[in-house]
Amino acid sequence: MEDWLLKKDEYIPTEDKDKFIDKSIFSILHLLSLIKRDNNRENNILYNLNPVGKLFFTILNIVFLSLSKSFHYVLLVDVYFLLVLSLLNIREIKRILILSTAVPLFTVIMLIPSIMMGNVTNSILLVLKVVGTIIAINTLSCTTGWHDIIKALKKFFIPDIFILVFDITLRYIYILGEFALDMFYSLKLRSVGKNHNKYSSVSKLMGSLFLKSKEMGDEMYCAMECRGFTGEYISHAKFKFKLVDFLYLMANIFIIGMYFYITGMRLR
Repeated sequence: MEDWLLKKDEYIPTEDKDKFIDKSIFSILHLLSLIKRDNNRENNILYNLNPVGKLFFTILNIVFLSLSKSFHYVLLVDVYFLLVLSLLNIREIKRILILSTAVPLFTVIMLIPSIMMGNVTNSILLVLKVVGTIIAINTLSCTTGWHDIIKALKKFFIPDIFILVFDITLRYIYILGEFALDMFYSLKLRSVGKNHNKYSSVSKLMGSLFLKSKEMGDEMYCAMECRGFTGEYISHAKFKFKLVDFLYLMANIFIIGMYFYITGMRLR
């Protein structure tokens, strides 16, 4: 037996920073958690609302909010969205409020020239509209699963090809996200000591993702062809209309009615 086989290996690898890999892993995990989120439907009425009604009135309120030139109506809608937001748990409220503060802050920076020229009222009105829109969209996203939104789109007679592309895109983002996560884990485990090629590995990971997506796309096309898919997207979901849906309907009808009332008062 050779002497070097009997010697103790005292190799200590050089320490290296893994911030790039760790940030990439956390970003992918955050994205996957947003797509696949288990909503607690028993402890909150917002999760139990009819998805069709939530999607319809969210879009309708955002449209009227964008069209309104009344400061009072915009403020009323923002207060209504905040009241709906207050029904969520503390963790979701914090996340939505942080996002609702960061984006309007960027809007304020963009509006600084307009504010300096004296257009203060319209600038404030625009910022309030941005805040209300972000709160409404995030509340809908937080309380409604993606599959429920896709099923609700079918009720609005959206073209099947649009719903199919939207559904497949979400599924592929999740599947490819898990595949990318596994590759980053492998890169982290194989990065022993000082690795100067971690950043150059991104292009290889992207190439692998592209090849994987193409392979999965071809397999899905063959599977749909074998099953006789004709392009028609069928949804068998049956949404129930309950008491909370009726209360939600009346509240939104009141908010929309206030738009026409305030607009009519302004035209007199």
